[in-house]
Amino acid sequence: MNPIRVYVVDDSVMMRKILAKMINSTPELKLIGEASDPFEARDFLIKEIPDVMILDIEMPKMDGLTFLQKIMNHKPFPVLIFSGHAKTGSQVALQALELGAVDILEKPGDLAKTFDHFKDLIVSKIIMAAKSRVRAKNTSTPAAAVVQKISGSDYDSTKCLAVASSTGGTEALKVFFAGFNGWLPPTVVVQHMPKGFTKTFSEHLTKMFPFEVKEAADGDQLQAGRVLLAPGDFHMEVVKKGLHHVIRLHQEPPMHGVRPAADYLMKSVAKHFGARSVGVVLTGMGKDGAQGLLDMKNVGSYNIAQSESTCVVYGMPAAAVNLGAIHKSLDLPEISQHVLNHLKKKSSQAA
Repeated sequence: MNPIRVYVVDDSVMMRKILAKMINSTPELKLIGEASDPFEARDFLIKEIPDVMILDIEMPKMDGLTFLQKIMNHKPFPVLIFSGHAKTGSQVALQALELGAVDILEKPGDLAKTFDHFKDLIVSKIIMAAKSRVRAKNTSTPAAAVVQKISGSDYDSTKCLAVASSTGGTEALKVFFAGFNGWLPPTVVVQHMPKGFTKTFSEHLTKMFPFEVKEAADGDQLQAGRVLLAPGDFHMEVVKKGLHHVIRLHQEPPMHGVRPAADYLMKSVAKHFGARSVGVVLTGMGKDGAQGLLDMKNVGSYNIAQSESTCVVYGMPAAAVNLGAIHKSLDLPEISQHVLNHLKKKSSQAA
């Protein structure tokens, strides 16, 4: 198997040396070049396109976001953003994902001291990025605006919608939620994101849609017209409190290498909602959510997976399909309408 060809763009000589050492000491990877700014990188990319590019944001001559946009408009390929502003400048990081970056990595304070730990992380991210499908920016957006806002009275608002997503999920969730035409059932979401970033993302989604998207807190109540998003670094579960279903957060060890883990959420939905639930798994690497979705299916939930052809990374949906946890796989723009069909009152199973 040929090694993954990696190109590094960073104005820091020291950072390029450290990344080169990480890449060159990993048999699965091969460093094919490096650049100190986007203009130097542009000259290289005219001759050769890498499998993955690691790109800084703050650079001279042209910032990384502008360069990323040019790449995605001209010839999209997998790009990892590696920046000290990935956390503190989370709006900038969110913009990078919107422009087409596969993932975001925050530069540690002292990379030389955390070399071994961070090497494992960045190598796994590079391998994941190499497996991703990167498309021109406008190919994954909703096809058309909704003609008429639906009436929530036509749908069963006592059911729970549970969603799992990871790599590519920030943009996939926008397409998914756009299809609900202004109404949705009580909804809980695990999107794998770093601590602090989920708040920015939830606020961003709230501005986009006519329903509330909130970074979940302990005790938040599930209700129609509200999306509760698991906060970074916390597992999220649904529990019963009196007559209501509410959120419980905890920091048990990571599951499948992630926290939050969708399996915790899905298993709790299976326990408390049973057949009154719908499960959805969108694009993402790994197998998180598959077992929880199977638990949901075993108690009567209806489960949908995003199709391979529309995923950035067909990992989590594939794991759920292979485990037998999914009733139907659909292209991303079709999923929300299928969920609505299933939630319609006085209707049979979704078509």
